[in-house]
Amino acid sequence: MKGTTMGNANKKSDKSETVPAYDYALFGEVENRPLDTIRQIIGTRMTASWQTVPHVTHHDEVDITELETVRHQKNAATDADGQKLSALSFVIKACVSGLKKFPDVNSSLDVSGKSLHLKHYYNIGMAVDTAAGLIVPVLKNVDQLTLTEIATAAEQLADRARNGKLGYADAEGGTFTVTSLGKLGGTGFTPIINAPEVAILGVSRAKQKPIAYDGAIVLRLMLPLSLSYDHRVIDGAKAARFMGFIREQLQSPEQLMAD
Repeated sequence: MKGTTMGNANKKSDKSETVPAYDYALFGEVENRPLDTIRQIIGTRMTASWQTVPHVTHHDEVDITELETVRHQKNAATDADGQKLSALSFVIKACVSGLKKFPDVNSSLDVSGKSLHLKHYYNIGMAVDTAAGLIVPVLKNVDQLTLTEIATAAEQLADRARNGKLGYADAEGGTFTVTSLGKLGGTGFTPIINAPEVAILGVSRAKQKPIAYDGAIVLRLMLPLSLSYDHRVIDGAKAARFMGFIREQLQSPEQLMAD
């Protein structure tokens, strides 16, 4: 009798961990469309990350008015065949500087949960929207690239992703990920960590907003950023300091261009 009770308890527990299935056709016409292989793999990995990693998201805003002025001036002075700088290239450059200053953010937690693998290389995953779904190719050794080289490498990698020309190695070895909604919109979101990485930065659409600046209320271009992090490795104070450093970097675009 005791064994039967325990068995029933286990069954109940199993059921609570799954979403119940329905015969949706009872309520109207239904079309069944299989998910492609890439979308299934993404779903499996994201579910595992969400279920096993304690996520916390820190939201912030960055004044990129000066950055956009500098970027457009640089691009206007670049000839037709030259590489144009994207706003994303500045964000990636700033992130690499932040990862150097806060090495825990560039780590992975050991499966034992008792130690960190601190990585002394900087490979930035870059989420790309493709016809096959969201793919995250990895820019390798970004700390060794100039701002212009980052823009070139990111553009080429995104093109290869959209054209289905990525190899297996192109999506492996990331230490930190940046995912940008760009012009698609949104004021902020909670990106899911690309485990075994311990953090991911979400970038939303920049908007003109009235803020206090030099003793007056003026319109400035504000960029929303959302950092999701693994709370087992990074606490709230460290996340806030990391984001504060990223903010300072993006508000000093000339320095990013010089490094």
